[in-house]
Amino acid sequence: MPTFTTDPLLLCLVAVGSYLLGSVPFGIVITRMLGLGDLRQIGSGNIGATNVLRTGNKGAALATLLLDAGKGGIAVLIARALTGAGDAAQVAAFASFLGHLYPVWLGFKGGKGVATFLGTLLALAWPVGLAACGTWLVTAIVTRISSLSALVAAASVAIWMWVFGQPQMIALGIILAALIFWRHSANIQRILAGTEPKIGKK
Repeated sequence: MPTFTTDPLLLCLVAVGSYLLGSVPFGIVITRMLGLGDLRQIGSGNIGATNVLRTGNKGAALATLLLDAGKGGIAVLIARALTGAGDAAQVAAFASFLGHLYPVWLGFKGGKGVATFLGTLLALAWPVGLAACGTWLVTAIVTRISSLSALVAAASVAIWMWVFGQPQMIALGIILAALIFWRHSANIQRILAGTEPKIGKK
């Protein structure tokens, strides 16, 4: 756990601002702008990049991936720039991630948070973020299953935080990973049943 030294009121402002930023549903915004329909009525109904890819538009999927990751990373960087403190950065990471999972703009029904999760890690400690992205990529290449790649990457994060000398972030890593697993509960059942769709399948 980080040592909380930042003024509690400032931490609350960081949390609220980061949550609102994380709540922006870029997948829905992009697919509507491109006339691809309501993303919540396509494929899995998820608002993330993997489901955008099921529309067949790779550019839209890439844009969603980058923006969803970016909003988490930007929230962390802004919090760190404003306060110069690690506790505020971790609060921003958690709040922006929570915003993506439970966005106020969509009645608290959001995505599964993988891109935002990786974006916050890259901003918090880039070696950890790169290691988690690498874990996702290797698993995706081997299995071609996005959800399994996300689960493996999430499970590895606490280990990577320890390896790269970030023990104060391990608690946050475990909490975010637990939420990833919670949001992927249906995917886990399909993985076990052998029915989980592979990357690129419409």
